[in-house]
Amino acid sequence: MPTLPSPAPGSSGPQPHRQRHIAESFGVDADRYDRARPRYPDALIDRIAAGRGPDVLDVGTGTGIAARQLRDAGCRVLGVEPDERMAEQARRTGIDTEVATFEEWDPAGRTFDAVTAAQSWHWIDPLAGAAKAARILRPGGRLVLFAHVIAPPQPIAQAQLAALRRVMPESPFAARQGDASPERALEVYRTGMATFADGIRESGGFAAPEEWRFDWQRPYTRAEWLDLVPTTGALTRLPQDKLAELLAEVGAAIDDLGGGFTMNYVTLAVAAGRAEPS
Repeated sequence: MPTLPSPAPGSSGPQPHRQRHIAESFGVDADRYDRARPRYPDALIDRIAAGRGPDVLDVGTGTGIAARQLRDAGCRVLGVEPDERMAEQARRTGIDTEVATFEEWDPAGRTFDAVTAAQSWHWIDPLAGAAKAARILRPGGRLVLFAHVIAPPQPIAQAQLAALRRVMPESPFAARQGDASPERALEVYRTGMATFADGIRESGGFAAPEEWRFDWQRPYTRAEWLDLVPTTGALTRLPQDKLAELLAEVGAAIDDLGGGFTMNYVTLAVAAGRAEPS
């Protein structure tokens, strides 16, 4: 997407779930990832936790950001994460985490009241993932897939894209065309969520999926945003000298805005209850 986070869910081009070299690159600095990545809105977490049993499987749990929020809302959470470095960070914060891709993970007979995926379902085959989730959900269980639209003000997004095209022109993110507006980013993510919903429908294991939206804001200082930028999928594999050059350019754009800005976040979700036998 134009603002260069992880690939937008369901975006065009190579299928993200086949790009394991990117999917498993986030653990290069797990401490930074856990510190800088945004948390999820309380309204979303409360909606997932409300009226469900306590057992949640969090797919692609990363460092456990969403898992900790669900735990604090009263859930008992197990994480599945393919990167041992990320999994270890999640364990240090109290989230029991098993290392595997979701497609290859062995549930060993365990079932759950909810399966969640926070900013991670685009790394999973959408049809195979939905079918597996349906098999491990208990009656009344629900699959909830969610992601932030990470779209800073256009001057920052444009500076970041221009810098990436200069320092790493071979990056698939640098090749993306089009405007870098928050509106365009939202459109891309809506398309991705529709792809997730299609996989849920095609799996045959769920009732009709619902779409949720949560709008919220967070202010960023220059330092806070520059801490977040290297955790995005476009940049986790960027050499340090090139990363420093890119961050300097993005920092200059933030300086031009007065040294900070307010991010207007949109968090999108697709949720579906397990289909019950007729």
